Amino acid sequence: MTKTILITGTTSGFGKSIAERFAAEGWNLILIGRRSNRLMAISAKLGEKVTVLPITLDIRQRQAVMETLTNLPEKFKAVDVLVNNAGLAAGLEPAQSADLDDWDAMVDTNIKGLMYVTRAILPGMVTRNAGHIINIGSVAGSYPYEGGNVYGATKAFVAQFSRNLRTDVSGTAIRVTNIKPGNAETEFSLIRFKGNVAKAQAVYQGYQPLTAEDIAEMVFWVTHLPSHVNVNELEVMPVAQSWAGYKIHRQ
Repeated sequence: MTKTILITGTTSGFGKSIAERFAAEGWNLILIGRRSNRLMAISAKLGEKVTVLPITLDIRQRQAVMETLTNLPEKFKAVDVLVNNAGLAAGLEPAQSADLDDWDAMVDTNIKGLMYVTRAILPGMVTRNAGHIINIGSVAGSYPYEGGNVYGATKAFVAQFSRNLRTDVSGTAIRVTNIKPGNAETEFSLIRFKGNVAKAQAVYQGYQPLTAEDIAEMVFWVTHLPSHVNVNELEVMPVAQSWAGYKIHRQ
């Protein structure tokens, strides 16, 4: 029987590549995004191979999420894999001068949106005693960096929510995985720097970052392991990236 995957944030980056990877294997796709034109274009292309349900949806809107995702068409109701991919970083200013609107945007998307989508889909998985939830976290949830204040905190939430979710579904066949990428070249930095192309490109200069296809392959891998195997966390960085040493300010 053909399986179904629901992916948030599918109009670019990780989400788009994950959709392409699973389409190549014949999965039914539920693709969620805010940018309707992009979403429809991607869905039309992938729809030449597989059955696709595109949903233009802002996952920050709780009522819309619950109404839409708890009333999926019959063919798409049984979600086998949920990928909570939608998320963003906004700004890189220190906490004392950060834009509160940026902070709200990250909390509303990276935390609340992930919660709403999970809450809408999880009961069906529990009823069927089957499913896999994959949350896209970040190494920023484990290691601090200058300007990463609220973004890092939201990804720390993703890590702990994933662990607690795994505990909540103990005794079922549901799997939960938190994938934590390091530097990956997508639209991530372009969004963080509000469309400043030069700043965004500078983030990836001089080394080989991860790609969206790399992360898509990891999502595909963890979902295709034997059903008794659960990868709790998968942390990945490009070879060029590593942890920073302790920072000491000397007088």
